[in-house]
Amino acid sequence: FLARSNMSVADFIQFAGAVGVSNCPGAPPLPVFVGRKDATQPAPDGLVPEPFDLIDDVLARFADAGGFDELEVVWFLIAHTIAAQNDIDPTIPRTPLDSTPTLLDGQFFIETQLRGTGFPGKAGIQGTVESPLKGEFRLQTDHLLARDSRTACEWQSFGTDQAKLQNRFQFIFGAMGQLGHDPNDLIDCSEVLPTPPDLTTLPHFPAGKSNSDVEQACAETPFPVFRTDPGPQTAVAPVPSSPIFNV
Repeated sequence: FLARSNMSVADFIQFAGAVGVSNCPGAPPLPVFVGRKDATQPAPDGLVPEPFDLIDDVLARFADAGGFDELEVVWFLIAHTIAAQNDIDPTIPRTPLDSTPTLLDGQFFIETQLRGTGFPGKAGIQGTVESPLKGEFRLQTDHLLARDSRTACEWQSFGTDQAKLQNRFQFIFGAMGQLGHDPNDLIDCSEVLPTPPDLTTLPHFPAGKSNSDVEQACAETPFPVFRTDPGPQTAVAPVPSSPIFNV
């Protein structure tokens, strides 16, 4: 495909990511620009934060990489609402980070604030902590950012405000895509992307969970009251085998 299209690998990664997200109900239309030149050598190891890093180190890395503040770090992690892990615990590939991994919604931000009760696979793996649902994976950095005083209120807000979630993800996707480039040198190809389907679900607690399971962290605003799904306690199935879902 790259040879036929004369597209750079950098542009392909950006464009393919936007196309993939556009299939998820609840996603906003994403800005996509092309015209990047590929790097001639790989980046040094250690530039991407690890799930076992201290939150101070994570925030410092984002600030150093692009001048992103602590709220914008939370905006980046909106991507985790449509994510699953493969390699952190390779014994349970395709394990979602929330109960609705095909929807770009606020469930990830609700469920990461629920008290953990067990591991979906092996216990004690570096960078993992207990999750609240069978079959759901929780990264240590997600757990800590949901409870850190600098990020907790922004984190909590995405559980109820879908319009804000869409707006912030649209902004941060565009900012990430133009990082290190002069926007005037890039070509806007956003209009060729399909329109994402509408989200038809509402924020909720998974079956078997309620406000009593919440570990309240935002000091400014009480945790919202949600309905609880009926039925037996929610168990989360692995996502279908696909290169889109990979952490």
